[in-house]
Amino acid sequence: MTADVGFGKRSRLVADLTERICSGRLAHGERLPGEVQLAQRYHVSRGTVRGALSELQRRNLIATETGVGSFVTFHGETSGPTGGWAEELAACADVRVEVLGIEHGGPPELAERHGPLVTVRQLRRGSASRPVALETSYVPGTGALADLPCRGFVDGTLTGTLAAAGLEPASGEQWIDVLPLGAGTARVLERRPGELFLHATRVTRTADGGLVEHVESLLDPARFRFHLPFGDR
Repeated sequence: MTADVGFGKRSRLVADLTERICSGRLAHGERLPGEVQLAQRYHVSRGTVRGALSELQRRNLIATETGVGSFVTFHGETSGPTGGWAEELAACADVRVEVLGIEHGGPPELAERHGPLVTVRQLRRGSASRPVALETSYVPGTGALADLPCRGFVDGTLTGTLAAAGLEPASGEQWIDVLPLGAGTARVLERRPGELFLHATRVTRTADGGLVEHVESLLDPARFRFHLPFGDR
């Protein structure tokens, strides 16, 4: 019984800190209160705090430096070619994904360059069920992915499906700009037409240069920002 109570307190602490990090109330780079302060604030033991911080670190939401403290590392977007903003966003408990459609075909200019495609559209909702991102992915429509529209995802995610198909990203590039929402996308995102959203285009490739994924993302600027690390920390 005591262990169950302790686990429940740790889970609630993890959930609260996760919500604060993912909502931006605890910003990227911000130092978390110390173990003693957190224990007093949440009326838990320091052991419970340490367990919660370990779980947040496992989710890549924070990093802990011995003798210094814990710092928020989540920033809503990874700029590396093999990752994506969705991977970090998925660590946030308040985000759920709706698959809007999986179908054969894609933009002619991409199909001409990469061959047959499958288009995947996903909507991501944040707190209060408000959409925070719309993602349109174009992936190869051949081999293990040829019947993707019929069978759906492996393990419930596009990332897992690509990995199961042997499509491992080795390189890529990304572009970021700002676009006003058109009438159709505004309706899907439950916003006003013309509202400005971040627009990210990311292309990842295999080691031999083949397409892994071409993804166009519309991101709520109140929720996302981009961080490009370089050099030593």
